[in-house]
Amino acid sequence: MDKKPKITVIGAGFAGLSAAALLAKDGFEVTVLEKNEMAGGRARTWEKDGFLFDMGPSWYWMPDVFENYFKLFNRTTSDFYILKRLNPSYRIYFGKNDTIDVPATLENLYKLFEELEPGSTKNLDSFLAQAQYKYDVGMNEYVFKPSHSVMEYFDPRLAVSGIKLQLLGNMRKHVYKLFKNEKLRKLLEFPVLFLGATPQNTPALYSLMNYADLVLGTWYPMGGMHKIVSAMQKIAEEQGVKFIFNTEVKKIIVKEGLAEEVSTNNGTYKTDFIVANADYHHIDQNLLDKPYRNYSAKYWDSRTMAPSCLLFYIGLNKKLNNILHHNLFFDENFDAHAEEIYTNPKWPSKPLFYACCPSITDASVAPEGCENLFFLIPIAPGLKDNESEREKYFDLLIDRFKDLTGNDINDAILFKRSYAMNDFVEDYHAFKGNAYGLANTLKQTAFLKPSMKSKVTNLLYTGQLTVPGPGVPPAIISGQVVAKEIKKKLKKA
Repeated sequence: MDKKPKITVIGAGFAGLSAAALLAKDGFEVTVLEKNEMAGGRARTWEKDGFLFDMGPSWYWMPDVFENYFKLFNRTTSDFYILKRLNPSYRIYFGKNDTIDVPATLENLYKLFEELEPGSTKNLDSFLAQAQYKYDVGMNEYVFKPSHSVMEYFDPRLAVSGIKLQLLGNMRKHVYKLFKNEKLRKLLEFPVLFLGATPQNTPALYSLMNYADLVLGTWYPMGGMHKIVSAMQKIAEEQGVKFIFNTEVKKIIVKEGLAEEVSTNNGTYKTDFIVANADYHHIDQNLLDKPYRNYSAKYWDSRTMAPSCLLFYIGLNKKLNNILHHNLFFDENFDAHAEEIYTNPKWPSKPLFYACCPSITDASVAPEGCENLFFLIPIAPGLKDNESEREKYFDLLIDRFKDLTGNDINDAILFKRSYAMNDFVEDYHAFKGNAYGLANTLKQTAFLKPSMKSKVTNLLYTGQLTVPGPGVPPAIISGQVVAKEIKKKLKKA
């Protein structure tokens, strides 16, 4: 190559940041075009009156994925932020005065299982051993496959692994076969909510998430989740990546199958290769002319999307009692709420919800004597979203929160900001206002996800709507996979 190929990354989410830094490290000229005012995608921050809110992901799981990424640049997470393991990991509310705290040590975890279901520790041993195997194989082999073809999985070693990974079973059957106690069942099914599907439709492979949860633990980067974004941006800039913010891509100009230019609200950029990290559906359907689209509108409408969510970011002028950093409210029927997300989409009648209070762990995210709180309700994507609907659910949340925790926050609210489907569409062009991408159902796993490859020869997709899937660690890995594929393509050229 006589000159450095110019690579344009559309979107500065985790996958885009991951790919950009690796490609620049390999000697390419990389520019990241980001629609919003900062890097991070859904993991942006919002500041108000001394409060700092993480707007997106709030759970730090799979710490090895982050460490392995930083090692590629001879760095470690501790170069950028301090990680604290939360103990207990989180609290689950099943009703008033009816909670369990999920312990951070295996010794206490076994005690908890034995208390709730005498004799269950033998099955817990078996469950966690299987989960560890799935994690080791899944996170070290499966997720790093580009999934261009089913043939990638025709490896005798992986075929044996595939049986052990329980690719064809579902989480509900897997959990229910081993445990009878309803609270333990809910605890073990909870992590699949991050995957955007019901336990009945999620492959048992994903009990690997239980290994991440119960064994590897729940962590928090002091200063907030955006510390990860800042670290990845700094690494990218050290490799020579150029970031251009407040710049929205309006059109990808393709001639004879090759993308030549990216047209934005701030001018046009010539390019030799594109990493498409913005919403896959938006790029496929709106930025490319029809001959170069991978899929039809009908295809996209037929996809099973992960939920959207209704969020409230709240500044409180007092401290809270009887809650942890992470709190799950399972006091209503799990399956009934799931049905209103996936089967009969509508605003939920009696929703489960999540409350996060990072100021319990980290005093830097709220003024002294105050609390940083946010609520999240999973909801079906594509619903009609309006202010009156949001307010109705806010009132419901603070009433349930008061009843279950004893905290009356009505008179302590300094401000609140709601965020839901319309905002996901406006800020991220999120298809149907989704928050988490595609549901990880069996029919949408691995090579059955939207392809990383494009009909445009010099464009590859990355991020939560393609392989390996939704979540921060998978997005970082998605960027690694796409960078490797581009490097192979361009080194051949």
